[in-house]
Amino acid sequence: MSGLIGKKIGMTNMYDADGRNFAVTVIEVEPCVVTQIKTEETDGYEAVQLAAFDKKAKNVSKQVIGHFEKAGTSPKEYVKEFKGFDTEGLELGDELNIEDIFTVGSSVDVVGVTKGRGFTGVVKRHGFSGVGEATHGQHDRQRHPGSIGQASDPARVFKGIKMAGRSGNERAKIKNLTVAKILPESNMIMVTGSVPGPNGRVVEIYNR
Repeated sequence: MSGLIGKKIGMTNMYDADGRNFAVTVIEVEPCVVTQIKTEETDGYEAVQLAAFDKKAKNVSKQVIGHFEKAGTSPKEYVKEFKGFDTEGLELGDELNIEDIFTVGSSVDVVGVTKGRGFTGVVKRHGFSGVGEATHGQHDRQRHPGSIGQASDPARVFKGIKMAGRSGNERAKIKNLTVAKILPESNMIMVTGSVPGPNGRVVEIYNR
């Protein structure tokens, strides 16, 4: 699927033609530079590599700087490959804007990294209800996981069992959002609903 790289700005609301209020997420999408075009003959698959948001050259290795120089652009912070592009007429260094890929009313998928919640217990992480009330001497068990079900056979804990641990900070995709508004002069796009991650984090927007 074709798409662009953006950065989540925040959420606001809009009104439709019938006066109904709905939530939208504002995403900044600077012009994405084509830094590499991969083909079946040379790479074994077809894809277009895009880069966005400037990065200081002092923080980039010489090899990476050379990669960007081939495309005639300055070093970029984020690089991502997209499949499904029509590569006819596309060349290194071309800039792709919001209106080149998306239109108001079209459906998109947004991929991002969810907010990190740190080390959490089973109640917050998996929605467990806890062991129960503070009765029969269980005054400190309300948010505990309870038995994990194993005994002398198999004498181990099965992999994947739901227990306490690090929560969030995972790659997630929100499907079938709608482009509500495009502001090309501000490099902004508004999509219905929410998208993963905190404000300021990079996201990938895919055309369905």
